[in-house]
Amino acid sequence: MFESDSLVSTNYFLKPGHIFISTKPTIISTVLGSCVSVYIYDTNRIVVGMNHFMLPYIREKDKTTAVYGNVATMTLIRMMIYDGSKSKDLEAQIFGGAYNPKISHKDIGRENIIIAKKILEKKRIRVVSEDMGGEKGRKIVVNTSTNEVAAIKVERLRKGDWYPYENDR
Repeated sequence: MFESDSLVSTNYFLKPGHIFISTKPTIISTVLGSCVSVYIYDTNRIVVGMNHFMLPYIREKDKTTAVYGNVATMTLIRMMIYDGSKSKDLEAQIFGGAYNPKISHKDIGRENIIIAKKILEKKRIRVVSEDMGGEKGRKIVVNTSTNEVAAIKVERLRKGDWYPYENDR
C-alpha cells in the first residue's frame, strides 16, 4: 500500500476507546463512522500517537475513559508530552465524524469533531490535515515511518471492516 512498507515492523488496529503511541515504524488502521480519530505526529522526535473515540465528552470524573473525546484527546497529548514531546513540535490530523441521518437523529459526529478541534486549539497543536464530516464512513491507514495517511471513504462499513477481520474484508 505504501512505498516504505518494508520499513514497517508492526501492524496495529486501533479499536474504539483506545489510544496508541508508537516510537517504531507501524501501520495503524482504524474504521470510523461518527467516531473521530486524532493522529498526532512529533516532527522533532518522529513519535506518533492516535486515539479513536465514540462520544464527545464526559464531565463525571469517576466515569472517564478514552471512549470520550475530551478524555481521549487530552490523554493522547499528555502521553506524548510525558514521553518527551514538546507541544510546539506536535502536528495533528483529524478524521471521521460522519453523520448519516438514516441511522441516527443526533449528529454525534459533528460534536466529536468540535471537541477534538477545541482541545487541539486550546493546547496550541496545529491541525495540518482533516478529513471529517459528510455521510460516509472511513477506513484510515497510517504509515508512521513516512507519516503518510490514507483515508478511504466508504458507503457502508461492513462487519469484516472491524477487527478481527473476516473474509468479506
